[in-house]
Amino acid sequence: MTPDQIRLVQDSFREIVPIRVAVAALFYERLFAIDADLRALFPVTDMTKQGAKLMASLGFVVHGLERADTILPTVRVLARRHVNYGVEERHYPIVGQALIETLAAGLGTAFTPAVREAWEAAYGLLASVMIAAAREDQLAA
Repeated sequence: MTPDQIRLVQDSFREIVPIRVAVAALFYERLFAIDADLRALFPVTDMTKQGAKLMASLGFVVHGLERADTILPTVRVLARRHVNYGVEERHYPIVGQALIETLAAGLGTAFTPAVREAWEAAYGLLASVMIAAAREDQLAA
């Protein structure tokens, strides 16, 4: 990611923070609309708490983008935990689509093509690290 892309992601995330509860709810609504089978990964989960976890994780990643090497170990641990929840590699593009659609709705006209591209780059980085960590875990098993 370029420094400009990092700035765009961080600036746009600051716009989302005040409406984070609604954004998190919209994310899961979009996720389950894209693939209803993913609802099974959240069998008895309090979706409000789950949304708060999502937003906290996003905040952690967004604020760590300038020093990605310091957050990647935590991202790898998160990936391994997600494998235990039943997350598969094929789910990552679906999550990415739901995230981008959610950000587009939440940011409205502020979700410019440059902001979209920056978020796609950020998610691409995150997803690639998580997928690699999950693969390593599977190979070690």
